Amino acid sequence: MENNLPVIPIFFAVDDGYIPFLAVTLESLIANSSEKFYYSIKILYTSISEENKKKISKYNRENINIEFVDLNYYINEVKDKLYTRDYYTKTTYFRLFIPNLYPQYDKVIYLDSDTVILGDISELYNIDIKGKLLAAAPDDAVQSVKQFQDYVERVVGTSSYKNYFNAGILVMNLDEMRRFDFQSKFMYLLGTMKFTVAQDQDYLNRLCKGRVKIIPGIWNRMPIPNENIDDEDIKIIHFNLAYKPWHFENIMYQEHFWKYAKNTEYLEQINYVKDNYTEEERFRDMEQFKKLKELAVYETSCVGDDRENKMKEFDPEKRDQRLKILKKIEEFERNGTFDIDVEDDPEAPTLMPEDVDYLNEKSYSRLKSRIANKVGAKFLDELIKENKLIIRNIIGMENLQAVSSGAIITCNHFNPFDSFAIEEVFRESKQNKTKKLYKVIREGNYTNFPGLYGFFFRNCDTLPLSSNTNTMVEFMKAVDTILQRNDFILIYPEQSMWWNYRKPKPLKPGAYRFAARNNVPVIPIFITMQDTDIIGDDGFPIQEYTINIEKPIYPEAELSEKENSKKMLEKNAEVWKNIYEDFYEIPLEYTTKKEKEDGK
Repeated sequence: MENNLPVIPIFFAVDDGYIPFLAVTLESLIANSSEKFYYSIKILYTSISEENKKKISKYNRENINIEFVDLNYYINEVKDKLYTRDYYTKTTYFRLFIPNLYPQYDKVIYLDSDTVILGDISELYNIDIKGKLLAAAPDDAVQSVKQFQDYVERVVGTSSYKNYFNAGILVMNLDEMRRFDFQSKFMYLLGTMKFTVAQDQDYLNRLCKGRVKIIPGIWNRMPIPNENIDDEDIKIIHFNLAYKPWHFENIMYQEHFWKYAKNTEYLEQINYVKDNYTEEERFRDMEQFKKLKELAVYETSCVGDDRENKMKEFDPEKRDQRLKILKKIEEFERNGTFDIDVEDDPEAPTLMPEDVDYLNEKSYSRLKSRIANKVGAKFLDELIKENKLIIRNIIGMENLQAVSSGAIITCNHFNPFDSFAIEEVFRESKQNKTKKLYKVIREGNYTNFPGLYGFFFRNCDTLPLSSNTNTMVEFMKAVDTILQRNDFILIYPEQSMWWNYRKPKPLKPGAYRFAARNNVPVIPIFITMQDTDIIGDDGFPIQEYTINIEKPIYPEAELSEKENSKKMLEKNAEVWKNIYEDFYEIPLEYTTKKEKEDGK
């Protein structure tokens, strides 16, 4: 049956103490399931008795399969790092390991076992989350408690408390999470900061912000008054925090819990828990919720004004600079001056032949290059971890991986960090195991930059242009040598960098002449971008990139070098135009052309 029906993978994480309530969840899930789907249920655990396994296994059906997955071996190495408090157990972290545990799945549902399902779970699974890491509903407790709202904005770092989601019901885009390298980033964050209020949920919100599809609250309704939700529309009830009908009387929606609980083998056990739950324990639960709010207030107060300003405000001077740049880009586009940089750089000293060792032929140059590339790799990792470089998707990786010869990589130029995006692609393609990636840079970038960036520009396999003819002779020799020994060279054929400019600009012929002369392909890469909800210190949204790698463009044997370079340039321009129009769903048009037409 599994092969004939669409499969919906559903994950739970429990131990023996929560098995009775898992049974209630399964009763409700099965009662509202559809015969059109196969429900593959995985129960992640570290301690479940054989008796409980047998009881839960009775919920197997023709289109429902239940599997118990022992995670002791997997958790053992990190269990000491998994902070817990109060009634939380380390099973709450299990959901964070699902992407790596199950590479065969691209998409799954995760459910807490204190839930009752009133609708068909397939509706939740079929929500479109393309391009997002998760789909989740806002956390009702946060939406209703001011102390929690301040905490999630100032400590966790969400752009708005309205975007802070509850992690008890998730649709997980495992394919996207693996591309994002989610587990490595979680382990890194786990070692660098400690969230004490909602623990794994806070980590999830911190890691995934800007990449979450917020879904209606009917998919994660907690027993908290909410005038905006019609009870008849509710799909899943979540008895979160202390709102447990097996502990308290008069919990909202408790009738739904008991409706399904009475059909389980655990009804007597659940009633025993409730009947023997003391007033002292109920008082303790209410005090824990009170203490949780106090903890949120304390954590928020520890942040201080500097952190608050950093997260909620921006540098007005930087924003003004960006606005001036955007106006200048509009002016340059109208004038058709596409090959001029919009940012004013200081005058660069002329780079003489003795100032640059293009092929690292000197031992000191090789030493500095090795050090710079190691530091650069760590710097790139930090950019990605800190959400300063966000790569949403890489399309066409096989086109890069297929090239065994030397090649020219062309890319649009819109940010000082876009070369790091190409570096990351080069690493992920595994071409770095046998090849080097050189970057053509401007003369001023090589000679003017101080500090760490200057160190990178001068030593991370860069090929600086020069206004000196003799130096350019050495540059050309180096290009030929690099391509003939089967390495790659990144060139920005637009020549100019326009900040966050999304359109492809007209191309210059140099890159294509190098490729034609050395009989190597051009690999066209065009990076498209979207706003995230993460605001940079300049007041503008940080962009997330989709890196589009097109098929290599090879020179043709029967054409001359000049004919080949012209044809390859035109083909490059064509594929960039197609990517732009397909991604943004608008035709590629320039104000230059419009103004000329208006003037006729």
